[in-house]
Amino acid sequence: MYHYSVAQWVFFFYFYCFFGWCFESTYVSVKTRKLTNRGFMHGPFLPLYGSGAIMMLVASMPFQDNVPLTYLAGCVGATLLEYVTGVVMEALFKVRYWDYSSQKFNFQGHVCLKSTLAWGGLTILMTSVVHRYVEQVVLSVPIQVLTAVTFVLTAVIFADFALSFKAALDLRDVLVKLEEAKAELARLQKRMDVRIAVTTDEVERKVRERYEELQRKRTETLQGLENRLRKVIQAYPTFRSSRYRETVEELRKKLQQRLGTK
Repeated sequence: MYHYSVAQWVFFFYFYCFFGWCFESTYVSVKTRKLTNRGFMHGPFLPLYGSGAIMMLVASMPFQDNVPLTYLAGCVGATLLEYVTGVVMEALFKVRYWDYSSQKFNFQGHVCLKSTLAWGGLTILMTSVVHRYVEQVVLSVPIQVLTAVTFVLTAVIFADFALSFKAALDLRDVLVKLEEAKAELARLQKRMDVRIAVTTDEVERKVRERYEELQRKRTETLQGLENRLRKVIQAYPTFRSSRYRETVEELRKKLQQRLGTK
């Protein structure tokens, strides 16, 4: 059983957030052959890994002497955490930070069998090897020093999280506005097409004029969204990193396509 103070638990969380960032950023950098900064936050922290590590420790606590049950607890606990986190983040920010849709036996793209099995193996590695060394180092630090370090890290990480959260909400607003504009313009175009098909020449002319006016407003709306996106990217350099680059580039393409379609 683990008997840690609150400061020690929090420090373990921060340590594994950092460890997870190092692991995933290195893996993706090697895979893509370019330096990649992974994660939701600006700094070198991945909260999912920190949460996952703490979950592994807590979930495996009753089964520390039983490897199969430790593996099973890690599979179930980490998969639930990954699924809930993925669903909540997508609902909040309209962006998927990971997607297993291309993997076999996935569920809604948030989790898959491969990752579930990997989480179980990581739980055994975590509780049997990694955490024992980390625990020795942390417990050797005077509690007063550890508490002070944890306090400073908390202030820094909370500030980072607040900025990252605001940036993600700004990007979400642009995505939502684009989808709203897309849906509204589709409805208007359908209505115009129906009216043109059943009206006289004079009414048709007026309808076409109205349609052209709506198209001008459409262009102005999309240009406004493009300008807003540009300002968001300039305000938050994080969007130029890999974790947002695909979403931002996809959004830019959508805007350009719609600006060029009459």
